[in-house]
Amino acid sequence: MFLQIVHWMLILLGHFGLHLTFYNRINATGLPRWQIKLVERTIAVECFLFPLLLLWYPSPASLPMWLQVYSWICLTAIVVLGIPWLIYRPLFGIQWLPIERQVTHVAVDQVLPESPIGSLRCRINAAIPMNQITELAIEQKHLPVAGLPQQLEGLRLAHFSDIHLTGDMLPSFYRYVSDQLMQWQPEIVCVTGDIVDKPHCIPWLSECFGKITAPGGCYFILGNHDTRVADPNQVREAMQEMGWTDLGGIAKRIPLRDTEIAIAGNELPWFGPAPAFPESSEPEFRVLLSHSPDQIAWARRNAVHLMLAGHTHGGHGRLPLIGPLLSPSRYGSRFASGEFDLPPTTMHVTRGLFGTHMQRFRCPPELSLLTLHQRDRTSS
Repeated sequence: MFLQIVHWMLILLGHFGLHLTFYNRINATGLPRWQIKLVERTIAVECFLFPLLLLWYPSPASLPMWLQVYSWICLTAIVVLGIPWLIYRPLFGIQWLPIERQVTHVAVDQVLPESPIGSLRCRINAAIPMNQITELAIEQKHLPVAGLPQQLEGLRLAHFSDIHLTGDMLPSFYRYVSDQLMQWQPEIVCVTGDIVDKPHCIPWLSECFGKITAPGGCYFILGNHDTRVADPNQVREAMQEMGWTDLGGIAKRIPLRDTEIAIAGNELPWFGPAPAFPESSEPEFRVLLSHSPDQIAWARRNAVHLMLAGHTHGGHGRLPLIGPLLSPSRYGSRFASGEFDLPPTTMHVTRGLFGTHMQRFRCPPELSLLTLHQRDRTSS
């Protein structure tokens, strides 16, 4: 009986693992939103129907042939999918980059004179115990980057992402983020997509981020949620009117600290094309803004030194030691958030500021303030 129970549990473990894998990957595609939602719901229904179906059979051996075949697929998935998943857990630190950081947590809804919550739905979610949607983490990180020129040692770069202007969170929340960012006096500011979900929020952009400036410039790209605006160019135009530079699908050289850097924006698979770095006879420091960490392979092929990404919101279902389960990425939850060393690229993935799914457990919104340092990868 004990072995039979273990057999059933392993089958169910593999079954849920298969569905989790497919769920994460379907959300990493550039399919239309209605198609993704249809597939998601189908996966969810089928995922929970299978255990109910097993109740009709007294043992695994009594299953009909087609279910026995699927059961063996589930058991195989534990090894084929489970081992790589386990290897890249935060617990083991493989490809993770150790850094120094100082984190300040701020309950924004308590420090502002009025609540920044703008909808009943958001208010209900914020009332759930341990939900951290209004608990901003201001993270000052000392990020070692291989290939950083001597002229850029100590460069202060502010990075945030996944703003998700929907009306659920009011502009006062984002103004607070902007104020904290500007107190740090960054030399360059980067936003990596998912800026506006609802068209009526486009006029909010100036109120939320209009005061952000940096001597090296402010740069942005769009993400998958920006496609929900009938004309995403309206978002681009509103950001540009504030003085921000649109890097969607392009690359350019910019002067910074008596040198030049090449900076580009990759919005694939939602917007194209991929950028092409300008030709140069001299070695150059390359920075890439990508909405999703899925473009890490592109970054490595194109000798990017520093890649900034968001999209994954830090993952969902974040468990102690092993990290998150859900993450909309072709890599699953491997790059859900954090700092990664993938030569020749150092990648920083932020948890983002907000989201349409307003549950953040063990995963507060993040404003990243990065101080870049030279790093000799051969000696690390």
